[in-house]
Amino acid sequence: MDGPDLTFSALVAARLLLAYAPLPEALKHDHQLSSPLTSYSRLREGIYLFEHGIDPYSGGSFRHSPLLLSLFSTVLPLTPYTSPLLWTAADAVAAWALVRIWRLRTGAKTTSRDGQVAAMYLLNPYIFLPSLALSSSSIESALALLALMFACRGRASASLLTLACLWHLSLPSLLLLAPILLLLITRPVSRLALPQPLGADLKRTLPLLAEFSAYSMLLTFASTLVCGNWDWVEKTWGASLTLPDLTPNPGLWWYFFTEMFDHFRPFFLMVFSVHLLIYIVPICVKFQHDFLYAAFVLIGVLALFKPYPTLSDPGLFISMFSLFPEIYPYLRHPIVTALIHLHASLLLPLFNSLWLRQGTGNANFFYASTLVFGVGNGAALLDAIWAGLRIAIGKVEDGYEVVQE
Repeated sequence: MDGPDLTFSALVAARLLLAYAPLPEALKHDHQLSSPLTSYSRLREGIYLFEHGIDPYSGGSFRHSPLLLSLFSTVLPLTPYTSPLLWTAADAVAAWALVRIWRLRTGAKTTSRDGQVAAMYLLNPYIFLPSLALSSSSIESALALLALMFACRGRASASLLTLACLWHLSLPSLLLLAPILLLLITRPVSRLALPQPLGADLKRTLPLLAEFSAYSMLLTFASTLVCGNWDWVEKTWGASLTLPDLTPNPGLWWYFFTEMFDHFRPFFLMVFSVHLLIYIVPICVKFQHDFLYAAFVLIGVLALFKPYPTLSDPGLFISMFSLFPEIYPYLRHPIVTALIHLHASLLLPLFNSLWLRQGTGNANFFYASTLVFGVGNGAALLDAIWAGLRIAIGKVEDGYEVVQE
């Protein structure tokens, strides 16, 4: 076993030991680590109802995909012993996919940075804390990286099927469809320093889009067979569009709609939902020379504007920075961004506890910390976009400077 493989094995073993450590049960109910769409306790409740012949979607608490319902009620039953193993395995697969993407991007079978790339994922607190809370957002992150990895390898069917599964678990992940389709007809190698117009024929994406649609319809039909009705659509996909559960989370939506007058609610729901879609075309056009980087930026957009985010969403975005070391010298404010994230990571649990546990604060306390967290995520996203564009200019001679108008 060579060095990178040994490092990866050691990291996975450490994560597995941590998963079985006696941790507070409160982690599974922490609003920062799991949302109404990813909560482990709600998943267990839905499985219990399903196994006893009760439709789990007849109430208002279960909002997981029928795919998870059928998987964990038959093939992989959830117990106190198997759940930590399954979630650690999901993180291990995600880290392995991230390392594979890095190797495919560099064109090497193995590199000296493989261990660092894996560590950026497995040791990221934004990643392993939701995993310890058994949030299904960890599974979504693994599926996103697997879809990108298969796309980088040119395996269209595997990539599109994985993306279809991810879409069924998380509706906003549909933003990744365009960059993945375009990545399948190009190569994942770095072209940020030498941008060129897209030379591939866009018509080649049409059969790929049809294949993705076929997989999606197949999974939709299978989900309907599992549930016996179409109620799951409103409770799962509909939740991302109508925001019926205003449980606090690290995102920007919940407090805004808590204070919203009912007659304004449909309009702003439409605005917030459509707002996510406007980034797809500009980002794919601007980074048409590197669609892996376009997917990376869109993952950052999801981390910032997702309706029901957890810490896993910005964690995935931050971990993917390890794939693009060429942009490091061109980041404008990395220290400031890191300090904002550190500040937010201290404020979020503190104000959450003051409000919901000790009762000495109110919702404004926690929402103020989520705004700081949003500023940190936005700063990281803007830094990534700036560095991805700035690298093409290269070193600036004395007497000149690059300005942004």
